[in-house]
Amino acid sequence: MHTTHDPYVRVRAAREHNLKGVDVDIPRDVLAVFTGVSGSGKSSLAFGTIYAEAQRRYFESVAPYARRLIHQVGAPKVGEITGLPPAVSLQQRRSAPTSRSSVGTVTNLSNSLRMLFSRAGDYPPGAERLESDAFSPNTAAGACPECHGLGRVHRTTEESLVPDPSLSVREGAIAAWPGAWQGKNLRDILDTLGYDVDRPWRELPAEEREWILFTDEQPVVTVHPVRDADRIQRPYQGTYMSARRYVMKTFSDSKSPTLRAKAERFLSSAPCPVCGGGRLRPEALAVTFAGRTIAELAGLPLADLMGHLTADDETSRVLTDDLRSRIAPVLELGLGYLSLDRATPTLSAGELQRLRLATQLRSGLFGVVYVLDEPSAGLHPADTEALLTVLERLKAAGNSVFVVEHHLDVVRGADWLVDVGPRAGEHGGEVLHSGPVAELAAVEESATARFLFDRSPAPVREVRAPGGQLKIGPVTRHNLRGVTAEFPLGVLTAVTGVSGSGKSTLIGEITEESAGVGRLVSVDQKPIGRTPRSNLATYTGLFDVVRKEFAATEAARERDFGVGRFSFNVAGGRCETCQGEGFVSVELLFLPSTYAPCPDCGGARYNPATLEVTYRGRNIAQVLDLTVESAAEFFAATPAVARALGTLLDVGLGYLRLGQPATELSGGEAQRIKLAGELQRGRRGHTLYLLDEPTTGLHPADVEVLMRQLHGLVDAGHTVIVVEHDMSVVAGADWVIDLGPGGGDAGGRIVAAGPPAEVARAAGSATAEYLAAHVR
Repeated sequence: MHTTHDPYVRVRAAREHNLKGVDVDIPRDVLAVFTGVSGSGKSSLAFGTIYAEAQRRYFESVAPYARRLIHQVGAPKVGEITGLPPAVSLQQRRSAPTSRSSVGTVTNLSNSLRMLFSRAGDYPPGAERLESDAFSPNTAAGACPECHGLGRVHRTTEESLVPDPSLSVREGAIAAWPGAWQGKNLRDILDTLGYDVDRPWRELPAEEREWILFTDEQPVVTVHPVRDADRIQRPYQGTYMSARRYVMKTFSDSKSPTLRAKAERFLSSAPCPVCGGGRLRPEALAVTFAGRTIAELAGLPLADLMGHLTADDETSRVLTDDLRSRIAPVLELGLGYLSLDRATPTLSAGELQRLRLATQLRSGLFGVVYVLDEPSAGLHPADTEALLTVLERLKAAGNSVFVVEHHLDVVRGADWLVDVGPRAGEHGGEVLHSGPVAELAAVEESATARFLFDRSPAPVREVRAPGGQLKIGPVTRHNLRGVTAEFPLGVLTAVTGVSGSGKSTLIGEITEESAGVGRLVSVDQKPIGRTPRSNLATYTGLFDVVRKEFAATEAARERDFGVGRFSFNVAGGRCETCQGEGFVSVELLFLPSTYAPCPDCGGARYNPATLEVTYRGRNIAQVLDLTVESAAEFFAATPAVARALGTLLDVGLGYLRLGQPATELSGGEAQRIKLAGELQRGRRGHTLYLLDEPTTGLHPADVEVLMRQLHGLVDAGHTVIVVEHDMSVVAGADWVIDLGPGGGDAGGRIVAAGPPAEVARAAGSATAEYLAAHVR
């Protein structure tokens, strides 16, 4: 029995995911970093075991009603954990962001700014004081009544709703209307109302066209459908809905992303004419502080906003001091280029996590374990030093900081290192080292040690000669002001620069229409699916081949099972309790909902009859449970499957399970799955590949594997452009375009362009000194 003063978190017999009954002791009140190749089990240890157990204990202390829900979620597979304080997790999961969520709402800075305007703002003579709610575009008291606090209004025009006026209504002139029965219904109602649906649209009188498209009336009429010879149709009551009303209703109410996207095509967006984009009621926009409205201050970069927060009296001094102290950690983390009104969906996962981190610095918690998921993701080496300072401050406040990380500078800055490995998936799951960083050097089987202690520069690689130029610009967008860039074709180009310098904006301007591009493939980090239904097997298409193999077995033919029987997305073969998801969603009323294994199929996704059919000794659920590596051996004789699995192995994803839900994959994994999908397609002519930070979430050993693939694409005659912060990757590129010198308004210029060795010597570049360490 340990005493209450045991200074260690002691984990015994952890078996979550691929962990092999791991025992590990980690001291409290230190910065402990978890390392290991991708898929080795470090996240299973840090998040799946330590954080999950802390969360379970917290739930145990709450009301019995909530406890009942928690039992459904299940406890982590671990013998016991002692010495574990409460934990706070900062993961890179994207919550479902809405257009109303912004930097200000994520950091709570908006609340402080509203309070400042309410208590210390300059009001027009005779105006009464407003509550702080009146300065929020997300409340009824504050939102502009015209645009409901969104700052923009969506309008429809006759041109957008009727792209071809030579057609009649019956021929489909109103493109915005739904297809199939619903569209025919609306045409029949117009016919019944006495409108000529067979005359070309442009020949209809203007007032009729206006009414058909824009009326808010919804008349109900009895429709007598034209009788088809083969079926009897009875008269029915039909309600008319104008094209504008249909588009607006679909856009605001539809749960289907496809229908919403279709409706959006018929809308044009413009700043709201009433609030001018300020999102607030006129009385709130009449109040100023330091000569500016709250909307103007919220639009300033945070670094500039600091300069406007000066106080004349005691009330405003208290409020401005509070605001400045809240903004300081955000600036410290290199995010001074963001403004409070910047919408959350436009932020990268790394930016979002650092904003949450800045908020935690102000929370004043102590005695907790912070579990962080790659806080250096998307960070330029110059910003990583600031990150380490912030992590040290969390530790100095009396907390333990546990970080899953690949960035070697963060690893070197740790007090304690837990290295998991030796390899990925079933070849990992063991703790190779738990102790001071320097002692890892003696652990021979550690993949981390090779990169952590070998400081020799990369071998010199012959820089390829370009086969032409792709000229982009002049670009004026976000913080880019008339920037023109030249990307060499047929080589590997790295685009570098500190966070917010304009890298993603610049490469976002490259389109298929750009001269010299040919075929364009943009491989981003967006999820390959938003529900557990989407997975590796379905996304790459290899599951179609696997289902055919199962349907062709003797057992399936005897039972008359077709290919559809082996799909978990349609009724028949799937488990109906979870509808083939393998999980049921557990709603925790006061916390985000979570998924628990289905109580009937235990996560297998299929009903018992389907699972009786086996192919080479395995049923369909067991095949989905194979890792890519094991599946490659199992399907070696099936060329179509073997090819898809081969490309997944080539990009270093051998450790993923075929049926791993898309919701469990990181952004970097999703990106590499898309890349593998591209690699297995037949090459057709010149292709330009655009990758935004492809090494995110990758151990240096996996970066080597990925770079072999990218260099292979270039050697095959294609062009590859990567936005990248990993200097070992940049050093291996043929050409570098460095943006900067800072972020936000201090960036947006091309500081240097040339081969890596040349950029490493460029004056005024924040990248140069870090690149120089990797270039001979």
